[in-house]
Amino acid sequence: MTPFLDLAQATAWVFDLQKFGIKFGLSSTLRLLSRLGLPYQEGRYLHIAGTNGKGSVAAMLSAILTRAGYKVGMFTSPHLVHFQERYRLKDEEVSEARLLALINQVRAAVDDAEPPTFFEFAAAMAFLYFFQEKADPIILETGMGGRLDATNIVHPLVSVITNISRDHQDYLGESLTAIAGEKAGTIKSGVPLVTFARQKQVLNLFRRRGAELKAPMYVGGVDFRARGGRGGRFDYQGLTQRLSGLSLNLSGRHQYRNAALALAVVELLRRNNYAVTEEAIRQGLKATRWPGRLEQVAEDPRVLLDGAHNPAAALALAQTLRKSPGNGRLILVLGIMADKDLEAILARLLPLAHLVIFTQPRYFRAAKPKDLAARAKPYNLETLMIPRVSQAVRTAQSLAGPQDRIVVTGSLYTVGEAKEYFGGGGQGPTAPAPSPKNTNKS
Repeated sequence: MTPFLDLAQATAWVFDLQKFGIKFGLSSTLRLLSRLGLPYQEGRYLHIAGTNGKGSVAAMLSAILTRAGYKVGMFTSPHLVHFQERYRLKDEEVSEARLLALINQVRAAVDDAEPPTFFEFAAAMAFLYFFQEKADPIILETGMGGRLDATNIVHPLVSVITNISRDHQDYLGESLTAIAGEKAGTIKSGVPLVTFARQKQVLNLFRRRGAELKAPMYVGGVDFRARGGRGGRFDYQGLTQRLSGLSLNLSGRHQYRNAALALAVVELLRRNNYAVTEEAIRQGLKATRWPGRLEQVAEDPRVLLDGAHNPAAALALAQTLRKSPGNGRLILVLGIMADKDLEAILARLLPLAHLVIFTQPRYFRAAKPKDLAARAKPYNLETLMIPRVSQAVRTAQSLAGPQDRIVVTGSLYTVGEAKEYFGGGGQGPTAPAPSPKNTNKS
């Protein structure tokens, strides 16, 4: 197999693997890693599942542990603009040259009789990269679900399930307990679980699973918590540690819960002989980078990007916007995937807006602006329909006054294209896929 010499050509080949859709199961990933000769069992992992907040928790842990002196590997998905965003080592993205080498190495191990899915291939690249670099610990974020996710082949030091809400019901089940059951598949024998799930039936399910596997469970709001204070600072009351006046680089009060999860993980890592100082914690939280989550990309007018792609994430965004209403109008640039709970997402965001511009990212699952506008009629809002995200953002800027705020949201695909407009370049979260079977977080 002739190696690729050009990264654009190589990534196009990887994106084309989306034509194989989603295959839930671990056997394909295990066989691919076996052909690569990777002793993945020897790694020391942190495994993160949940509906929302996975990437934020991973990014905080990466920043903290890097500043504590560890060679941290982090694999997340999806990317917003560049494919290399998925892979960080010591809190820095993989280089383009190394990414090209990884693609060629994993591609050489592919069995044409058993082609991997896009996510299986991407995960195999992560395992290869981090083992070549001797990363420790390795942070893995699930792509979807958990039980049959390609990352769920590891026996981690700590398991994290951020929270549970309805999303990807076509794949994970309609009920909260069905979705929670898939996430609970990441709980491993003897491995502590940290979660900020709130629902009684979900927590009971996790407790039963934990009891079966002798996996201790620590619950946010009970065993550890974060409390917001003045000036954007917060306090952490943990399993044994108390920290006050912490400052976080990510916006939104919901990020305090994500920070509490990360700090509870750090406390448990100390029991595994990881030395993490208070100074590393404080510096890491201040330095955490996680694009597309209440990310400000322009001023006068202020433009925020937030990848709220399900009702729970839309609610978190709405709560943040309510707490800082500003002096001007709120203009929403909204593009959502058609298979999401459109009514619930709109119900959380539209009551806050003065003008809504409905748009459509370049992805086959995206809802048409006219369909979104039709659902918005009961809100009696001023609306526009502009299919191209870049043009929608440009129009919003032209209509906004200096005191107004523009929020681009509804999907990570929408946010990715907005970042391109603001100079990010790249391909967006994933290249447009031909098969209606394909999906990802969005």
